[in-house]
Amino acid sequence: MSDVVTGEAVVVEVRVAQLPSRAAALLIDIAVQFTTLLGAYFLVGALAFVSDPALTRLVYIALTVLVLVGYPVAFETLSRGRSLGKLALGLRVVSDDGGPERFRQALFRALAGSLEIWALSGAPALISSLVSERSKRVGDIFAGTLVISERAPRGYGPPLDMPPQLAAWAATLELSRLPEQVAATARQYLTRWHDLSPAVRHQMGVRIATEMSAFVSPPPPPDVPPFAYLTAVLAERRRRDRERLARRTGSGHHTPQTGPGHPAGQWPDDPAGRWPGGSAGQPVPARIPLPPPAAPPTSSPPPPPPGAGLTGRAPDPTPGGFVPPA
Repeated sequence: MSDVVTGEAVVVEVRVAQLPSRAAALLIDIAVQFTTLLGAYFLVGALAFVSDPALTRLVYIALTVLVLVGYPVAFETLSRGRSLGKLALGLRVVSDDGGPERFRQALFRALAGSLEIWALSGAPALISSLVSERSKRVGDIFAGTLVISERAPRGYGPPLDMPPQLAAWAATLELSRLPEQVAATARQYLTRWHDLSPAVRHQMGVRIATEMSAFVSPPPPPDVPPFAYLTAVLAERRRRDRERLARRTGSGHHTPQTGPGHPAGQWPDDPAGRWPGGSAGQPVPARIPLPPPAAPPTSSPPPPPPGAGLTGRAPDPTPGGFVPPA
């Protein structure tokens, strides 16, 4: 993942395309270009409409330049940053500010590609992609572009589906102050939720939710468990980021706030076991009781008294029980 800053100074989270997917897309494009060149050469030789050998070589050179440079420029300009190979692999070229690729950027990338990929067998592009934090080749660096992936890779983590009963509250959130480090910590916690013991789930969830609540307003509704609070915040943040990026790229993609068929007040079914606290094929109740704390050893302090909030302290007037750090 990487952050891009749009022209409106808005930070948008995008998924940078990795080297294997870019290499596969490049191989598809090379195969298309090579096939097109062979067909064009065959037609010129078969028709024999040019008798002068020098003029014939000039035609071959013009065809080569047209295919090697014109192909990526035409496709990436008309399809907003996608050649045939990128379209097959779910990749797109965008500007560094998240906007659509412009004609001059596509032209510069194609001219640089004819040198670093075709003339030098791709060595500069490979080295630059390995060194760059955003996997940029030389053409991307000088053109001010970035190749992103529009498809979620396998194993990226559980989808952050908005809890339907929190959608209306999440739409009012002020998220501009939320640090990326806090959001990344919450995302990692939700990804590993099923691997944690009940006591660790509760303790980590309370700690991360309390930290996040210091940067997010308004506070959550009453009786919202920590994992639901974190999921709702991250899902809303992702929805807004993707809508901003879609408006700039013109892709028209829209991420709904809630999944279809889940009325407000009910947690969605989770047949795949993706939701924290969900069981296969069974809905999670609207109010989830907190997991019982592990039995403390004899040397540990006694457990919190009944009625304590999610932080283990005495009930706090803040709705949801998330107390910002002092």
